Amino acid sequence: MGMGTLFVSVVLGGLTLSAGAAETGGAPLRMSMGDGAVSFVREGQTVLRYRYEDVPAKPYVKTLYTPQGVNVLRDSPHDHKHHHGLMFAIKVDGVDFWGEHEAPGIQAHRSFEDDGSEAGFVERLDWLAPERTQVVLKERRRISVVQDESAGATVVVWESLFELPPGKAKATLTGAHYHGLGARFVESIDRSSRFFTPDGEPDGDIVRGDERLTPAPWCALHGEIGGKPVTIAMFGHPDNPRDPTLWFTMQTPFAYLSATMNLWKEPLEVTADAPLRLRYTMAVWDGHTSVAEVAEFWKQRAEK
Repeated sequence: MGMGTLFVSVVLGGLTLSAGAAETGGAPLRMSMGDGAVSFVREGQTVLRYRYEDVPAKPYVKTLYTPQGVNVLRDSPHDHKHHHGLMFAIKVDGVDFWGEHEAPGIQAHRSFEDDGSEAGFVERLDWLAPERTQVVLKERRRISVVQDESAGATVVVWESLFELPPGKAKATLTGAHYHGLGARFVESIDRSSRFFTPDGEPDGDIVRGDERLTPAPWCALHGEIGGKPVTIAMFGHPDNPRDPTLWFTMQTPFAYLSATMNLWKEPLEVTADAPLRLRYTMAVWDGHTSVAEVAEFWKQRAEK
């Protein structure tokens, strides 16, 4: 999109990290840390809040706001307490990092680091077995945020590099059909959502009820929050394994969207010679953005 970036710096735990905003005359995003969370704020309005401490089992994006200040994510609802906003969870060597009952695996925050990134932070995590002494996987996670004024969207990029701990030969990734990078939405979305892909409504295989798995470069939904229309979209990346992404969608009894790798049918191995790199993008708009507009947004970003 030919979009420049305006930078500011803050100190998190002794490390200098960066935050930015589109260079379109708007105020920059500012990043701060407090109460076990990293927050991105613009002109006093929270844009994204990421929790990394005082969490049951995994760090996650707790809130994500449209440019007009509408939060789209829901944290730990009563029906599924282990659903946390935007989160990444699978099984590793049989250890469940999705659920939070019966001795779950723990994604343990270890540190932040400065990699010179334009608008975000890098976090180091150890994926621990339930006894919390054995590291089954190591992750380098980067979260980047921008309010793209030319597109009228708030955009978050989630990137993960998974590697083995010293002395381990391999890790086997599996999971349920909905495991991956998943989003649980505010309650009104449950009653108003309509999913769509570049080719229309998701038409993949039905797993149970209305739960579908549809291959596509991206998947989005229209909904309403507090009477205000919103559009939420998630995008895969052509360098991800098993591209195009296999999107899990469900609308009843609640709306859920997840980027999966078909691990329930095809386990994936991480070895010293084959680390796993994943990159996903999520964008949220005020109003009901059309299929063509979402497609054009992604085309422009992919060409940057």
